[in-house]
Amino acid sequence: MSAAQVALWTRKHALRRPDLDAALWKRRTLVKTSCMRQTLHLLPAAEFSLYITAIRRSRVDAVRRVMSRFGITPKEANGLNEAVVEALRRGPLTQRELTKSIVPEVSPRVRAWMERVWSVFKPALAEGLICCGPNRAQEVTFVRVDQWLPKQKAIAEREAQPILLRRYLRAYGPATLQDFSKWSGIPGKDARPVWGSLQDEMREVSIEDQRGWMLEEDFEQLANRDPGEPGLRLLPSFDPYLLGHASKDHLVDPRFYKQVYRGAGWISPVVLLGGRVVGTWSGERRGKRLSLRVESFENLSRKLRAAVEEEAAGLGSFLETPWELRFGK
Repeated sequence: MSAAQVALWTRKHALRRPDLDAALWKRRTLVKTSCMRQTLHLLPAAEFSLYITAIRRSRVDAVRRVMSRFGITPKEANGLNEAVVEALRRGPLTQRELTKSIVPEVSPRVRAWMERVWSVFKPALAEGLICCGPNRAQEVTFVRVDQWLPKQKAIAEREAQPILLRRYLRAYGPATLQDFSKWSGIPGKDARPVWGSLQDEMREVSIEDQRGWMLEEDFEQLANRDPGEPGLRLLPSFDPYLLGHASKDHLVDPRFYKQVYRGAGWISPVVLLGGRVVGTWSGERRGKRLSLRVESFENLSRKLRAAVEEEAAGLGSFLETPWELRFGK
């Protein structure tokens, strides 16, 4: 959650953590759940059905392929989801509580699968039946979507997927079909007709000999806009900006790729200048103080160091903690 909070703050500095907590757990205008690429996201609660419907089929197919290796039938998988939903009928449960509750209700094959995986609730998350609830101490809880979120407007997959593609292109264009497929988790063969359905709304562009497509209306706005001074931002671990494209050459010099995209799927916090990664940063608590260290990939001018310090000050204010900043290379 700390990374998600910083990701929102770095895009809208006026945000405060109590506002985000209230949006998630009191007003419930945001929802925390598994979404694109089977990873955790914060989504607008009013659009939960849109996102889940657009990617549900590909996610459910992926989960059930794994379950089939244990001999689990579709009927047994549906039974697991029913047991999860019934267990949550009375309110939020932690993973441990949920697992204990459903073990007696499922088949031996499902129990064998549960012993091998940590995410027994993943099928129900993929179906959009449950989402994350408020933490209980340090443990995540799960809740039923029909009890936790406002009533969702039904939408068909054929309507949801083009909307998802428009959202993607608005955030990450220029991009390619391969980029959209990798970002969304929708297989290429299924993403291709969705991509084709928006061809009349797209424009092909070339940037440094790299071809990509963007929305026509975005092209018109950008073509007449003064880019101004390159903006500097501190992006947290797993920031979505770093996951929008299959190739990362436009983001980070290949020499430094493994310092950003590390092993086991870990993505470092980075210093972003004009849309390109120029260093990484880290933070650790030292008593009551947050100690930040920036490792730059190139020499930073005095002006850029001052910009980093300004961002660090803003981050310290957002986290409501004293801070200190060191530079390395």
